[in-house]
Amino acid sequence: MREGLQIESPDISVDEKVRLLDSLSETGLKRIVVGSFVHPKWVPQMAKIDEILEKFHPNPNVIYTALYMGSKGLERYMKYVPPLAFPERENNSTQCHACDIFAKRNTNQYQSEEIAKWAEVVSKAKEKGIKEAQIGVNATFGSNWAGDISSELVMELYEKQWDLWNNAGIKVTEIYFGDPMGWNMPDQVSRYINIVKEKWPEISNWKFHLHNTRGVALASQYVILTTLSQNDTVWLDGSVGGMAGCPYCGNGRAASMTPTEDFIYMTSEMGIKSEELRGVNLEKVIESSCIAEEVVGHPLWGHVSKSGPKPRGEKLYPMDMPFVSTLEEASHFRKGPSTYANCLSPWSEAIKSPMRDFAEWRYRRFKQ
Repeated sequence: MREGLQIESPDISVDEKVRLLDSLSETGLKRIVVGSFVHPKWVPQMAKIDEILEKFHPNPNVIYTALYMGSKGLERYMKYVPPLAFPERENNSTQCHACDIFAKRNTNQYQSEEIAKWAEVVSKAKEKGIKEAQIGVNATFGSNWAGDISSELVMELYEKQWDLWNNAGIKVTEIYFGDPMGWNMPDQVSRYINIVKEKWPEISNWKFHLHNTRGVALASQYVILTTLSQNDTVWLDGSVGGMAGCPYCGNGRAASMTPTEDFIYMTSEMGIKSEELRGVNLEKVIESSCIAEEVVGHPLWGHVSKSGPKPRGEKLYPMDMPFVSTLEEASHFRKGPSTYANCLSPWSEAIKSPMRDFAEWRYRRFKQ
């Protein structure tokens, strides 16, 4: 909700946003970011987050969070705990941008200003007795303003953070890779994982925020899942329909994210197990994606929401269905045959095939 709606029209009504949030709440997803507590001058899309939190229908099985900035943002956030979860932030993380230009555009701070705050963060964490910490770099894989960013530079930024925490006697167990401009490539991701694993084997918590600006985020996420071990925990951000964007990076809505439904479909088909995805209903996520398109008023980036998952058993397509051309006609998998009722059909008689009989028998046997 935050990543997606922050780039959409500020004129979308509260009721429509509540409709989308209520729909997402019933999908079985365990965590939903509902918006952000930020200044409405710069992000007018989030101006009415208070009304949304007052009107929506929280599901007790969902952890709801929101982004907040500074003490004022936290104060506003705390007014809605619950339904929002108590802030998880422990002041145990340091971070900076690899691209100095994007840092200024995105946070109104240069990289040097971000780095200057690290010592205070570490000192306060030590005073509070915090035992574990996170290090992070944003714009990790490259920048629209500075081009390719070398892994040597990125690792130097990670190393400086690791040294600060280590010298304070606090163990670094978590690492964050941010990619707001969508420069990630699967081989880059794999290379970074291997470098970090060799250098700091104690790191077992991995967070990746990969934008799908150039269409490879899902491939990078696949590499992450297959490169990390069973002893690792990984957090991957997605957005229903791929709805996302960044006004500071020069790509606007094109800086989309992996559509939640496409990621769920891929992991389900591959048999990849996840506690977070257990109990998630793909059909309901697809419906939420379609609602999101209605709410924002234009098509989004999801694939499985438009073509449906692989049909099996009783969901196999009718053998003599007519031609299907448009996206509306293709939605028959969820809307029924009425979507193609008037389409051209050249079949002079019903199509029959023993292959279909075998497919249905095989499916029934599998279900038993």
